[in-house]
Amino acid sequence: MKKKSPSRRRTPAKAKAHLLGLGLDNADGHKRITTAEQFTIVGGSEETHGRMTETVVKTFETLKTRRKHLHTVEPHELAEIIHQSTPR
Repeated sequence: MKKKSPSRRRTPAKAKAHLLGLGLDNADGHKRITTAEQFTIVGGSEETHGRMTETVVKTFETLKTRRKHLHTVEPHELAEIIHQSTPR
């Protein structure tokens, strides 16, 4: 008869989600990268990079206000929040 190995306790895996913003309009040669725990913004002109960063920060503020997390929010709701957070 086979011996059972001691059971290992499994800790629940942390849910992971990450937003990635990619700017493609950089013509000045600067390498712009902004990172945080749940988002990364790469590239873009100074203006584009700044707008993307502002949008993501506002998006996370809205999620916090709604008491939601990136890994739990529905994609359509996240898209709505990002659209509303985008500077005009």
